[in-house]
Amino acid sequence: MFCHMYRQKIAALLIGATVLVAACGDDADDAKGATATAPTTGDSVPATDAPATTEVPPATETPTTTRLSAMYPNGMRGVRYCEVLLLNKVDDELIANVWGTQGQNECPQADWEALDAAAIATERGALTALLNGPRYWVLDSITANIKTTGNLSTFGTIEMMELATVNLGKGVPDLSNYLAKPVVRDTVFTFKAGTQIYLLTDTDGVQYVMQSYSQIVDPTMSMDRLATLGDSLKLPTGWTYTTTTLAEQLDVFDTNGIAMVLQDDFKNSYQRIDTPGA
Repeated sequence: MFCHMYRQKIAALLIGATVLVAACGDDADDAKGATATAPTTGDSVPATDAPATTEVPPATETPTTTRLSAMYPNGMRGVRYCEVLLLNKVDDELIANVWGTQGQNECPQADWEALDAAAIATERGALTALLNGPRYWVLDSITANIKTTGNLSTFGTIEMMELATVNLGKGVPDLSNYLAKPVVRDTVFTFKAGTQIYLLTDTDGVQYVMQSYSQIVDPTMSMDRLATLGDSLKLPTGWTYTTTTLAEQLDVFDTNGIAMVLQDDFKNSYQRIDTPGA
């Protein structure tokens, strides 16, 4: 199964993610263990025989600090989202059309639980469908170049927007937890001063900050549990999990359009903290 899969050019399902975040997970035992990722520069390839979607005027690519502030006036921390990935083979490569609730709704639980991945794949003419979520942001805001409008479609009773088309390439990458994978995206994740953040530090001192937590593995996962999550993680030897309250704002950048993203045992997603311009 190709779940929470992302070839070495894309993260194991990370936006996140979304057109914004890569939030991936490889929960092969659970059809809902799929994950999505951030924006891609690949060619758009529609799902085979997919039913018509509601057409919206072409998207305008603009920095979205203002737009996201309007969508989430109280900030993005704690905002819930879900995604559906429709996978097809095109010229021997795996193509995923990513649909998400971001900006449309917060993915009502009963409606999400009613989704049937196999039925969606059949209805949409896809090789398979992967359900990524629910997920919750643990950052405050995102600045990115993303679609402000796009095709809309309803999955069950949940309206979603088409966020991206991702070329996953050939073969199945290593989906191990705590293995950083590159995600193609142009984003800045912002954590405000006074915000509590959750950090993984590897044996070389490289730090990764949590961008979203997941209820894919544990449906009871919540923001309140994150402070002591380290007690439940099976960390690699020499790694640490810590929490800290920021004295000043933290901006987490990609490097040359690539964000390094990994996931823990619960499919919570983290991005490597890079120095701007590195």
